[in-house]
Amino acid sequence: MMQDVKRAVSVNELLRSNIRCLDFDGDWERSFGKPERTGTWLIWGNSGNGKTRFALQLAKYMARLGQKVAVNSLEEGASLSMKNAFEQLNMQEVSRQVILLDKEPLADMIHRLMRRKSPDVIIIDSLQYTGLSYADYKHLRDKFRNKLFVFISHADGNHPAGRVARSVRFDAFVKIYVQNYIAYPVSRYGGGEPFTIWEKE
Repeated sequence: MMQDVKRAVSVNELLRSNIRCLDFDGDWERSFGKPERTGTWLIWGNSGNGKTRFALQLAKYMARLGQKVAVNSLEEGASLSMKNAFEQLNMQEVSRQVILLDKEPLADMIHRLMRRKSPDVIIIDSLQYTGLSYADYKHLRDKFRNKLFVFISHADGNHPAGRVARSVRFDAFVKIYVQNYIAYPVSRYGGGEPFTIWEKE
């Protein structure tokens, strides 16, 4: 018995398709273009260089664009340092659109994402703390094709740390290396200019 094969998309169908994008503007557009609302991003860098701060700025910006955002802080959780970061960035301004998951296990997070009106964007800190294999990652990505996953990764020098993170880097539509509070993006959607995370630092 022949297996069902997914129907091919014609050239005209592809060109007529309405792919929903995030309406980035200003510095955000100059760095990242106008990205799709779904897919995978990867942020990496060494400790103390601004990864978490950038991820929260991204969460706030996406929330202002109408996205519901969940930040799953597997490393810090609802800690004092996280509270301070939320206060410094005035995250209360988007309190209806952003939630913090306090070290929520992956299985619970998946159950959450299966609910109606679940978050559109899921920021996970960090990829290493999930324990995902690359096959697990692809299954998660394919299961929730209507979501945008933003993974934060540890770094090994200038590269994501570990085989899984390096593989996710090749798969990600937006790749962001963070050093000294500057984000250096490579985006399939254009942009490309460095993004200043914190001028003071």
